Amino acid sequence: MTVVELTAHPGSADPVPDRVSVVVGWQAMTRQLVLQYRFLGDPNRVRLPAPALSGRADGLWRHSCCEAFLGRSGATDYCEFNFSASGEWAAYRFSARRQGMAPLEGLDPPVIVLTRSADEIILEARLDLAPLAPVRPAEFRLGLAAVVQDDQDRQSFWALRHAPGRPDFHDPSSYLLHLEAPGLQPPQEPTP
Repeated sequence: MTVVELTAHPGSADPVPDRVSVVVGWQAMTRQLVLQYRFLGDPNRVRLPAPALSGRADGLWRHSCCEAFLGRSGATDYCEFNFSASGEWAAYRFSARRQGMAPLEGLDPPVIVLTRSADEIILEARLDLAPLAPVRPAEFRLGLAAVVQDDQDRQSFWALRHAPGRPDFHDPSSYLLHLEAPGLQPPQEPTP
């Protein structure tokens, strides 16, 4: 397992929560990806959507939502996954950055579990990536992000890396993690 910190977009004024981290687990044998988003700080300041029937839903990013982007090294196509505290989820395939969006079919629904304590909210999402098996795990690049709505209906945008300008989780430069058997490692910087 690897723990990474997300940072708030510079345009997010007084972002809530205090910190967002993600525990990432990759089980190479079963091709299971486990993402545990941890919102640290006063959980009463985070507005979560009400529980709903688990299933696909669009527009989850309009409220508090955890996101993952899975691309391949050297390719322009990628997948986007959205996980809501409501139990709803979304999965899309793109042919290129923000182009050719279509529902991603052939995957089992993710398992989403929400837990709360006095100082944190944890949203865990489990994904079975076996249907994407033709791609070697080492080729996967992973981007992680979250949209957090606070108790005053303001949104903050959290990601591994933010490009200049408006928040854009689709920016491939923010897909900073590579899946490797048996674990997760940050990508190597090219040597000059």
